[in-house]
Amino acid sequence: MLSISRSSLYYLPVQISNEELYIKRRIDELYTAHPELGYRRMTLFLKRDYGININKKRTRRYMREMGIHGFCPGPNLSKRLHGKYLYPYLLRGLNIDRPNQVWSIDITYCRLNHGFMYLCGIIDWFSRRIVGFSLSNTLEKGFVIETVKRAINQYGKPEIINSDQGSQFTSEEYISLLKENNIKVSMDGKGRALDNQRIERFFRSYKWEKLYLEEYTTGKELKKITKEYIEYYNNIRPHESLNYRTPSEYYYKHFRELEEVI
Repeated sequence: MLSISRSSLYYLPVQISNEELYIKRRIDELYTAHPELGYRRMTLFLKRDYGININKKRTRRYMREMGIHGFCPGPNLSKRLHGKYLYPYLLRGLNIDRPNQVWSIDITYCRLNHGFMYLCGIIDWFSRRIVGFSLSNTLEKGFVIETVKRAINQYGKPEIINSDQGSQFTSEEYISLLKENNIKVSMDGKGRALDNQRIERFFRSYKWEKLYLEEYTTGKELKKITKEYIEYYNNIRPHESLNYRTPSEYYYKHFRELEEVI
């Protein structure tokens, strides 16, 4: 009923050092504000802005553990991807004029007092409505696949799902799920900052407007405030790009208009 796995609900965060937790929080804030930062420039920002004595190797390891990377690819980035499951970006020049035409999916890091979890979110490109989300204490592909399945069951099948080239989205299981449902697979180009901009903008709003302002310690509490924010974002928060309507109004308005035509 809560759309959360038992392991996530009762998850006890792994204890990490206060120093590591502090650095990862700063990385999270810097990346949210400047998602173009790779580990090299991230290291410079940490040293310059926070006085943190850290080398590039450690910054890169922390960013990998957090599941984040800069939009600008580093050396040999393509070697870690599975070429068999890479797909072209299908949204360039596409006229997106209806809900469920294109969804975007991505994962973001969510800090806890003594650990962290990951949020997988799916946004409808046309209406900006969040149509699926889930939290997990790992980056395993299983929770991504379950998020997609629940979104399809609740809202129907989109024509296209766009993602980055992360390992969860280039896995055989993920690609097979989309193909079984006749969903076209679209992936960001390497170093393309705007290819998945809808979900990236939502993550930034979620963190600056909710996550960074709240006091919470457990996965259950994180789930609660995340659900509260998504309900607010979908049903109350107006968007200038939607003529100051909410994503839900914009999403369902299209279906009501179709019913009137029929």
